[in-house]
Amino acid sequence: MLRVGPSSGDIKNMSDEDIFSSRLKLLIIMAKSYLIGCPIGKYRKQAIIENSRWVFYHSLHLVNKMVSFKDQDLKAQAGSAFTDDMHEEHIFYQRIQLLAVMAKALAEGRLKGYFREKALKENLNRICEALIFNFNVKDVKFLKVA
Repeated sequence: MLRVGPSSGDIKNMSDEDIFSSRLKLLIIMAKSYLIGCPIGKYRKQAIIENSRWVFYHSLHLVNKMVSFKDQDLKAQAGSAFTDDMHEEHIFYQRIQLLAVMAKALAEGRLKGYFREKALKENLNRICEALIFNFNVKDVKFLKVA
């Protein structure tokens, strides 16, 4: 039998950051599919709610870890304030938390109206710019059947 792919010794274990990244990308894809009018069925609603909850709480954990780690560095540097990189990273995680809240609202049918959808779209675009994750939902046909 021909085996394709890496050998079992070459595979690394998935870290929480890998899972976070995968769930965040899935949440982005589901939110973008909602924006172009793909239907949201029962199982997709459950997936959106579960992933948004996981992404929200894990991003809180990452922010807390980042702040506590940076606080130790700042104490060593004596009197330094937030740097621009730290500020941008903090805003990025806040955008992810906002995406999670908005995704849960759209799954529950509470994200109605032009301005809310515009805010979701803008937030998605900013997150995708930061991740350099360009994905065209129209290329994926199976999203239209769920």
